[in-house]
Amino acid sequence: MVGGVVGYARVSTREQNPEAQEAELRAAGAVRVFVDHGESSRIADRAQWRACLDYVREGDTLVVRALDRIAGTEQMAIELIRDLGRRGVRLRSLTEPFLDVDTSTPMGEAIVGIMAVLAQLRVATIRENTMRGLAHARAQGRVGGRPTVMTPEKVAQARAMREAGASLASIARVLSVGRSSVTRALERAASTDGGLAAGAATE
Repeated sequence: MVGGVVGYARVSTREQNPEAQEAELRAAGAVRVFVDHGESSRIADRAQWRACLDYVREGDTLVVRALDRIAGTEQMAIELIRDLGRRGVRLRSLTEPFLDVDTSTPMGEAIVGIMAVLAQLRVATIRENTMRGLAHARAQGRVGGRPTVMTPEKVAQARAMREAGASLASIARVLSVGRSSVTRALERAASTDGGLAAGAATE
């Protein structure tokens, strides 16, 4: 079935001008262009995007400048491509030629499958890198990947003040750090050498 060409454009802020996108889409044959202003691609419930999806019919081609105009994550893109394919709507990106495929064909579905695998690999890689970074941070005496404000000198001073009866709040004020930083440092010190009483984290 031969259908029409429909365009969709999106700009992230209302101050941005979508005219360049619209011009590209019309040059690509779009007879109608839907435009969202100031909307994130991670939000599927965009007014003009909903209208666009309602408008396209089987046999139509939906043209966008780039995939990130309609989908903010790989998973959103994959689900969208498959949904359009089931409806018989072809998706075309002006800057990503590999997307100009018929997802109802074995080749089109294979390409979407490759995209899904790559998306999963990217997520797994990010997770692995994050865990490795956190493990390294912990080995270096840091929490959450950020440098600790409690240097060994400050920890020693905090322990001495705590053993002398100073409150956690007063220790934090003297050392110019947060009370939670003092608490964590004292707890770590207590767990490693038993140098403080179990009640170190309380007033």
